[in-house]
Amino acid sequence: MAIETERVVILGVFQTEGAAKGDEYRFDRSMTELDALTSACEMEPVGMVTQQLPQINKATYIGTGKLEEMRARIEELNGTLCVVNDTLTPTQLRNLQQELKLPVMDRTSLILEIFSKRARSREAKLQVELARLQYLKPRLIGMWETQNRQGGASGSMSSKGEGETQLELDRRQIDHRLAELRRELKVVERERETQRKRRRKSRLPLVSLIGYTNAGKSAIMNAMLSMYGTESSASDEKQVFEENMLFATLDTSIRKIRTGNNKDFMLSDTVGFVSKLPTALVEAFKSTLEEVTEADLLLHVVDYSDVDYREHMEVTDRMVRELGAGHIPVIYVYNKADACFPKIEYPRKGAEVRETSKSIYMCAKEASSIELLAQMITDEVYGDYEEARFLIPYDKGSIASSLQQNSLVLSVEYKEDGTLLNARCHRADVEKYKEYLVR
Repeated sequence: MAIETERVVILGVFQTEGAAKGDEYRFDRSMTELDALTSACEMEPVGMVTQQLPQINKATYIGTGKLEEMRARIEELNGTLCVVNDTLTPTQLRNLQQELKLPVMDRTSLILEIFSKRARSREAKLQVELARLQYLKPRLIGMWETQNRQGGASGSMSSKGEGETQLELDRRQIDHRLAELRRELKVVERERETQRKRRRKSRLPLVSLIGYTNAGKSAIMNAMLSMYGTESSASDEKQVFEENMLFATLDTSIRKIRTGNNKDFMLSDTVGFVSKLPTALVEAFKSTLEEVTEADLLLHVVDYSDVDYREHMEVTDRMVRELGAGHIPVIYVYNKADACFPKIEYPRKGAEVRETSKSIYMCAKEASSIELLAQMITDEVYGDYEEARFLIPYDKGSIASSLQQNSLVLSVEYKEDGTLLNARCHRADVEKYKEYLVR
């Protein structure tokens, strides 16, 4: 039997008290984004109701008159679910459901639902479940409002009613499961740290794709793999999931990019950001997002065709600072520029200057764009490399092998007293093997 699609009526309140210039426009855009999030959750948005209030109603989110209008609108549209553009308190959620006589989801629970549907890896599933339970725990009381919480008959063994007893049981079960999830995530985090140590040892630079959801990060990753990946990494199983939808990618994927001339790097694709991203999700995904803090370079991917791209950039920049990655060099990648410029004008560098960061206007589907971006990446991550000559004794063959593996070897000569290597290598390696330097 086919499952009927939820018919969603979207509800939002614009707070006029303390509002600044442009806030009303941002509110309208957040409502439009909520409509897209609803569709991404495989629901059907059928209508939208908004209200302007000095402050959000602490009891029912909206005013009494608007409640009547909302009930009429739901009946008119045959609505089966209300989705609210803010995070509701447990009291607001319970009261709104009672008043509207249908289920209510707030923005946080909707995003959590999307994440739950999209999670594929074990780590992502654990992180989403952790965030959902943290969100659900303080809202359990509304699930048992139909049962008596005032107590049993006089002289009974307990003065607690059925609802209160069940509530306590549910809370204990959630606490137990939360403890289990945290233990499991600790194991996954240790595995991830082991992988990071291996990457650090190889000295391959790590480049992280960051940006607002649906900006084109996965498209750039796949284009890089097709052009510069190994035969296996370019295959379908190594390509990351790519779709024109919000939060298409949740799992962090890391692939090796081979640009040639020993200037390889690791490229990671991370979960996208969104305005009002639930705190519980940020906390749950912190171990995954720590890949960003480990990066040598960030590629901040921007959907340049979106009229709100500057605001999306601000959201991403703020998240990067909160993660403690604000010091890492950035290349701003203005993707989907083909929708804004004649083809002859891209790819190109520069134009929109953000402090001292570099930028590129491009289209992920164009080979010339990917080539220019790859060149910019290698110029940046290999900027700390310098040319040096080493004379490595034959009994130190492991050192010669390490330099050949991690450097751009320009020439090799076999002398009587050892191997003469002329290489372009990281300054750290020059310092490490300085006793073998030849001037």
